[in-house]
Amino acid sequence: MIRYILRRLAAGVVLLLVVTMVVFAIFFLVPRLAGIDSDGLAARYVGKSPSPEAIAAVKERLNLDEPITVQYGEFVSGLVMGTEYDSGTDVIHCDAPCFGYSFKTNTEVWPQLLDRLPVTGSLAIGAAVIWVVAGVSIGVLSALRRGSLLDRAAMITALAGVSLPIFFTGLVSLALLSYYWPIFPPGGSYTAFTENPLAWAHALVLPWVTLAFLYAAMYARLTRAGMLDTMGEDFIRTARAKGLPERTVVAKHGLRAALTPIITIFGLDFGLMLGGAVLTESTFSLPGLGKFAVDAIRGNDLPVVLGVTMLTAAFVVICNLIVDVLYAWVDPRVRVGA
Repeated sequence: MIRYILRRLAAGVVLLLVVTMVVFAIFFLVPRLAGIDSDGLAARYVGKSPSPEAIAAVKERLNLDEPITVQYGEFVSGLVMGTEYDSGTDVIHCDAPCFGYSFKTNTEVWPQLLDRLPVTGSLAIGAAVIWVVAGVSIGVLSALRRGSLLDRAAMITALAGVSLPIFFTGLVSLALLSYYWPIFPPGGSYTAFTENPLAWAHALVLPWVTLAFLYAAMYARLTRAGMLDTMGEDFIRTARAKGLPERTVVAKHGLRAALTPIITIFGLDFGLMLGGAVLTESTFSLPGLGKFAVDAIRGNDLPVVLGVTMLTAAFVVICNLIVDVLYAWVDPRVRVGA
């Protein structure tokens, strides 16, 4: 098991390195292939209406005239050890991990990401708890009562949840439950957990339910399909033949075997969610990473877009690494193979 975990950790480090290569290629190599020269690329990192001196300084600092391998080394070095940016009039030091410097707000990108991460984390964790519990529970009940009224109603609701986009369900919930019936606060009413836990939860109920409705629908369908396949396996019949209670057969043997694909999907979904629930945060005006990225794209703040992209990719890699370790607990075959 220890060797299995160490191999997964090593693979995660390699994957993070590959992620930095892909992100670097998107932001530095692809623009060159599109015909943008080093001056045009440097101008994007300086800010609005840059002077020729500032462009030349940033181009020199980022080594944009150097071979692509040298640029990539500087990029990784900045992430690990920090770097400096010359705005033309001042030298700005960016501490590690340096995800870039926004000349539009005159601040480092990393502290801005940390300021918005608690909002996105609150949204992602709360919604994840709801969609996993609701989706898996409904999927199991539907599989055990296949063809019943409950099964059909659950699958119709799941189909609606998958089909309806978040911005539609979010706006409808805001219109009904925040404005027509003022039960929940309107969008943009986020309160930090440390300030008022009750107000924090009250402001996030609608975003939680709206986001969880989509994912719970997908998890219910996935759980139902997995349970239907698993409950027909030989080891389930053997467990019943041994006289085990039906609850033990379903929970310990059937559901546990069906959890492997669900955990895989959850690792991807939760990692992406930590990188910013763009539609949900924009719909409810939550100051999280998703809305931060949208505002940066609208304002052409390229360092912020790069920082959010790197952070999202890192979250996905880390969550998948955790999923690989969980496999060993959920599926005994992984432990045997390890």
